Amino acid sequence: MENDLQAIVAQAETILKTVSSRADWEQAKATILGPNGSLTQAAKGIGQLTKEERPAFGQALNQAKKKVEGFFKTSNESIEAQADLASLGEKADPSLPSVPSHLGGTHPLTNVRRRVVSIFRKIGFTVAEATEVETEWFCFDALNTPDDHPARDEQDTLFFPPNSTWANITQKAKEAHVLRTHTSSVQIRTLFKEKPPLRIIAPGRCFRRDTVDATHSANFHQTEGLYVDKNVTVKDLKAVLDYFLKELFGDKLETRLRPSFFPFTEPSFEVDLKAPNLGKLSNKWIEIMGCGMVDPEVLKLVNLDPEEWSGFAFGLGIERVAMILHGIDDIRHFYQNDQRFLSQFSNAT
Repeated sequence: MENDLQAIVAQAETILKTVSSRADWEQAKATILGPNGSLTQAAKGIGQLTKEERPAFGQALNQAKKKVEGFFKTSNESIEAQADLASLGEKADPSLPSVPSHLGGTHPLTNVRRRVVSIFRKIGFTVAEATEVETEWFCFDALNTPDDHPARDEQDTLFFPPNSTWANITQKAKEAHVLRTHTSSVQIRTLFKEKPPLRIIAPGRCFRRDTVDATHSANFHQTEGLYVDKNVTVKDLKAVLDYFLKELFGDKLETRLRPSFFPFTEPSFEVDLKAPNLGKLSNKWIEIMGCGMVDPEVLKLVNLDPEEWSGFAFGLGIERVAMILHGIDDIRHFYQNDQRFLSQFSNAT
């Protein structure tokens, strides 16, 4: 009977070499591993063996089953890979001439980012950038985020393998590398490179292990801001944000600050807005961003004396602003590359 098992293993390997479709794979699986399959029928033969013969046959059966299942797993992965390639369509030919420029346009998120940046430039803010790969210290520790904070768990943050190396990313010690969860790390790196007074905004892409749905994405975009100077107060924070939001949503806008909590600001606030020109969201209070005064502990971590310097920070999502401005109710539209959707915003401002 062991020879029969070896023959079945050989049969499975031979059949799977000719399988090229999901239907063929399912048929081959039924032939070998199904209720009436050859391996299943062979297993039923154990009842015909003596008590002494059964252990050896059982061991041979398990080995044969393991080999056959391995063949099917490899074949399944190959079929899935071929299906993925087929879904991409024909391979692009980079030698072909480009399409005329008038057929293209900017993405709605690009339009909103440019608009946000231009508003802050008017009041003296400059753009700061850094890498999308960060270290745990710059992303969390320097922002006063404790070791046991949920944001540092692997179910929220994307960590790189411990042995990964990045020549262009400085570390504080030997902390782990992550895909940045916010652009606040840009603020920290800027404060190490430049001394205050300074006003910066840090637009860029961020990553979190979110389940993708109508309002969440594992990849998203933020614009964070930082102002550090002497004698900066909440009044300055409110004035800057009111100016920005009215430039963005119109003069009839109302805003309010609600107490909140962030590890890197104290006091911290959520910013709500209400405006008459937002479609179905008109005249309703809508949360738009978080903000607060820079926590003195954060200033100490970047070698600034909180007795001499103070500041405020804020952060908002580019997708959220775009959805409110254009009445979009599903964040996934931004990433599906549907020309019918994108063409509506190619010349938007």
